[in-house]
Amino acid sequence: MNNLPLTDDTVIFGLLALCLGFVFYTSSIKTGFWKKFYAFIPTVLMCYLLPAILASSGLVSEKDSNLYFIASRYLLPAALILMTLSIDLKAIANLGSKALIMFLTGTAGIIIGGPLAILIVSVFSPETVGGVGPDAVWRGLSTIAGSWIGGGANQAAMLEVFEYNPEKYGGMVLIDIVVANIWMALLLLGIGRKDKIDNWLKADNSSIEELKIKVSEYTAKIARVTSLHDFIIMLFFAFVGVGLAHFLGNHFAEFLEANFEVIRNKEKVLSSLGSKFLWMVVFATAIGIGLSFTKAKNYEGAGASKIGGMFIYILVATIGMKMDLGRVLENPGLIAIGLVWISIHAGLLILVAKLIKAPYFFLAVGSQANVGGAASAPVVAAEFHPSLTSVGILLAVFGYVVGTGGAYLCAILMEVASTV
Repeated sequence: MNNLPLTDDTVIFGLLALCLGFVFYTSSIKTGFWKKFYAFIPTVLMCYLLPAILASSGLVSEKDSNLYFIASRYLLPAALILMTLSIDLKAIANLGSKALIMFLTGTAGIIIGGPLAILIVSVFSPETVGGVGPDAVWRGLSTIAGSWIGGGANQAAMLEVFEYNPEKYGGMVLIDIVVANIWMALLLLGIGRKDKIDNWLKADNSSIEELKIKVSEYTAKIARVTSLHDFIIMLFFAFVGVGLAHFLGNHFAEFLEANFEVIRNKEKVLSSLGSKFLWMVVFATAIGIGLSFTKAKNYEGAGASKIGGMFIYILVATIGMKMDLGRVLENPGLIAIGLVWISIHAGLLILVAKLIKAPYFFLAVGSQANVGGAASAPVVAAEFHPSLTSVGILLAVFGYVVGTGGAYLCAILMEVASTV
């Protein structure tokens, strides 16, 4: 057809909405073919793949589209604000030291696991961890660090900050999805044997039982039917925050570049600290945390994080359009990096859980609050008990808070490891 590829963003956005609607509708069918299909293919992977198919087949032109720019600059910071305004730092502290220790251990496992995996794999296959400029493997792995510490928002932030080649990004998404889901499957299998695991860990489960009661009461307290007033106020919080985050981020990045040579020099490790996008994300997260100390946090009961989640999936679809499916398996050795990486994360969690006698619940949910984020942590928590679902959400939201900083640190360490 002479009219292809499509370049009108209105039409392209309609197709992306069609893709997301199709995925979410079919994944909600709990019988027959679709139930079996989504038992093997994660929903988020389909949200990447369908837009990628549209672009790779030549139906739409990603290069002529501004949708990714709009989603990453407007919807991403809005999502971060809406997903962090509900965070209750006091409630996280009240989970007990073991819950926080296991969560932070999971974060540490990702931060040190990335560079260690690069060093280990480089011994056997140095070309796997090579690449220069936008094709440098460590840049792509930074997006996995963002996903495994925070989630989709932090993953997109790392893609933008470290400017990895978008055409090769599909390979990184594949590693993220495949390796993360193998680990999640193992965690879910462990839930069926949690009593034996807790006995081996010599863990005390009494705090978990108390937690079930407290969380159930809090969830019931803030839940309400969302009104138009609620939506307008959430719009106000999100996009006034977005404007403020851009304003502060731009000026702070310009200030750093003007005053620090190490940031002006693009060949230096810390040069990415001059990224306006990075500071926009940091300030958006800070605004969300600031709102969490006000009555704005109660808008979680009106669905703030769900709206944020919708924005993230729109972003996921626009990123999917940038993927070239023909290059997804260009470097299959990267799967080895992912498996070594997640093994270091898992090993550290098991070691610390044994040392502090933490219940398996904190190990599993602490891990998924990092690796799976808001999509998986609640699922794993609910497998222990439905009333614990919000504990998974709470820790996952905390992951969004530390995600950008943790992923950034991991990326810098991976860059250093790649040059050793």
